[in-house]
Amino acid sequence: MAKKRKKTTNRPRISDRKAPQLPTVPYTSPDGRMTLDLGCAMTPKTRLVYAETIGGEIGQAAMTREDVWHRAVEFLFERLVMGWSVDDVPTTGQKALIQRFRVASAEERTWIRTVLREHLTEWFPEMQAP
Repeated sequence: MAKKRKKTTNRPRISDRKAPQLPTVPYTSPDGRMTLDLGCAMTPKTRLVYAETIGGEIGQAAMTREDVWHRAVEFLFERLVMGWSVDDVPTTGQKALIQRFRVASAEERTWIRTVLREHLTEWFPEMQAP
């Protein structure tokens, strides 16, 4: 005979809990076509992995300096960008954002790198910008 499980109190299940909303900062391109919403918090573990990434410690031995640099930019993009709007077409969600980033034009990527550097300088001054 199976034991009866005690009913839990009115505590929400882990799957029902929502992650706390972290503050974001919007950045708008000079021409007004693009807006990036960047998060203002990173865990210590994320900071450590980023330091290893930009230092070339993570990845393949054959990675060039440029490969490391591109991976560092993509790493920051994945961790910090909460939303991206281009010509009033919003993109949200990590998978959709990284897919959009990978097909971005050279002009868009240049602006994103500039914004990421500016954001790191302001919010994470101890971290090395790509």
